[in-house]
Amino acid sequence: MRPALIGDIGGTNARLALVTPGDITPHDIINLPCADYPGVIEAIQDYLSRVGATGDNAPREACLAFACPVHAERVKMTNNHWDFMKRDVRETLNLSLFKVINDFTAQALGVPHVTADDLVEVQAGDGQAHSTRLVIGPGTGLGVAGVFPGQHAWIPLPTEGGHVTFAPTDDTERALLNVFLQHHKRVSVERILCGQGLLELYQAHCALDDQAPRCASPAEVTQAANQGDPIATATLLRFLKILGDVCGDATLTMGARGGVYLCGGILPRLLDWLPNSQLRDSFVNKGRMGAYNADIPVWVVTHPWTGLLGAAEALHNEEVF
Repeated sequence: MRPALIGDIGGTNARLALVTPGDITPHDIINLPCADYPGVIEAIQDYLSRVGATGDNAPREACLAFACPVHAERVKMTNNHWDFMKRDVRETLNLSLFKVINDFTAQALGVPHVTADDLVEVQAGDGQAHSTRLVIGPGTGLGVAGVFPGQHAWIPLPTEGGHVTFAPTDDTERALLNVFLQHHKRVSVERILCGQGLLELYQAHCALDDQAPRCASPAEVTQAANQGDPIATATLLRFLKILGDVCGDATLTMGARGGVYLCGGILPRLLDWLPNSQLRDSFVNKGRMGAYNADIPVWVVTHPWTGLLGAAEALHNEEVF
């Protein structure tokens, strides 16, 4: 029986795997740097060759999740150089079924399959079983999606919510926004809540303190904060506080009484910072709607392949086109 191909493809890495028909568990998982390939077809062909899924064992079905809008025939990645037509992939790989979904649609569809062992509680609450769940998280960009328990299958609610306008809530954030506006015509929440955004937020803090930046990458900012650097520490705490603001707003917008799931590659590395941050406080600090958000459970998802689980779920989910 031929396996099916699934993938979770971001701005930096393409995570590819196979699934056996009737099973949602990914196997033969390989993480490929997108920069190493001219496009998605070449990356898939290399992957299939590596795992021996060629010839009579080559997949005829595939579901790939991409970190960009995917509604049109042409898919152009937001944060890397890949640019392709869906029909070219289908024809070149000889696929009878080819689904293309947004990466945070995949995250959302994967969340129901994550066990409690892969969840770190940020806020206890009373999640409602038949309500929307919010899935949000910073990585190369900021993904925002929802998932709703339909009568027969999980229904994804894809969005581009990471591109809403950043709204400062205090004098410090207004000053930081003014620094960002010196370099960008418009500042979305994704401009701040992503890997590059963490670095730019650090640089903005340095500008306000009239200090020369000592960190040149997001990883260096995190490392400096862990070593007690005051500007890097202020940056990380501000990053988490703004994330709480944005998560709280998205929860109200989506009516996410089913719970909030924080995904992406950044937060699992910042778990030790969460208890001392204002993430939970800013999530709840919504005026008259504070009690609404205070009753909703919030978790960090630490499962390494949530997007692959979601791609496997989407493959034969009739709610996903």
